[in-house]
Amino acid sequence: MDRPLRETNFIDIGVPKRGKVRDIYDLGDSLLIVATDRLSAFDAVLPTGISDKGKILTKLSVFWFKQVEDIVKNHLIEVDVERFPEPLKKYRDELRDRSMVVKKAKVIPVECVVRGYLSGSGWKDYRETGSICGIKLPEGLLESSRLEAPIFTPTTKAETGHDMSVSFQELTNIIGKSLADRLMELSIRVYEKACTIAEEKGIIIADTKFEFGLLDNEIIIIDEILTPDSSRFWSKKTYKPGMAQDSYDKQVVRDYLNTLNWNKTYPGPELPNEIAEKTRARYLEILQILTGKGL
Repeated sequence: MDRPLRETNFIDIGVPKRGKVRDIYDLGDSLLIVATDRLSAFDAVLPTGISDKGKILTKLSVFWFKQVEDIVKNHLIEVDVERFPEPLKKYRDELRDRSMVVKKAKVIPVECVVRGYLSGSGWKDYRETGSICGIKLPEGLLESSRLEAPIFTPTTKAETGHDMSVSFQELTNIIGKSLADRLMELSIRVYEKACTIAEEKGIIIADTKFEFGLLDNEIIIIDEILTPDSSRFWSKKTYKPGMAQDSYDKQVVRDYLNTLNWNKTYPGPELPNEIAEKTRARYLEILQILTGKGL
């Protein structure tokens, strides 16, 4: 098991824009996106990385991009480091399996969240208001209940801190009705197809979030898609409404952090090896289940 890759510094390529997990380099007519092994929890990037996490996220994203490209095009140009532009080849060992050369798109400033089950912040909102993002739901639903149909609950896209939920009407005020309608349609169609594929493999996708961009006036899907960082995956075998479910994601980390006296601000605490290894195992498990392949 390799040491976690916390960040990249390819100085001759440029200074990267660092997100919570990804380092993004501007290649002129394209972008290089490197998925590091950084881990964020409660909107803070933790000092402990998870070995191979970036490789798992990249492999899952590539898998799903191909599964749904009949619904929406994506930004992918190349994932094979041997076919990367020449200036990148000297970094092939660091980039292998965790990077993508992608098209440049104008990012649409919204997180497109789709929920098929009542969990997380959606469950919290429902308990308080009976609604999520202004969408009224039936009374008497339980935690983790399956919804009658998937709902679209967008958020604003924050550079730092929390994304803020918005109603569909608020979204139309920000980006226009035509674009908002199209994002909702594409998001739900991609989610529904992914759910069908995942359920055949014994996995429930409780909710997920997508990012889209505009390229030559066409909407394409960008960033990552249907990974444990952007989605809640549950086992069909152990699913039971009325309680929180065991997720194939960083829930192990969240549960550990909630036992600490930490104010949920940067820098977060170091994770014990046991927690980091359990988290890696969960990510690897969902990769194997969904794609049929490991690293």
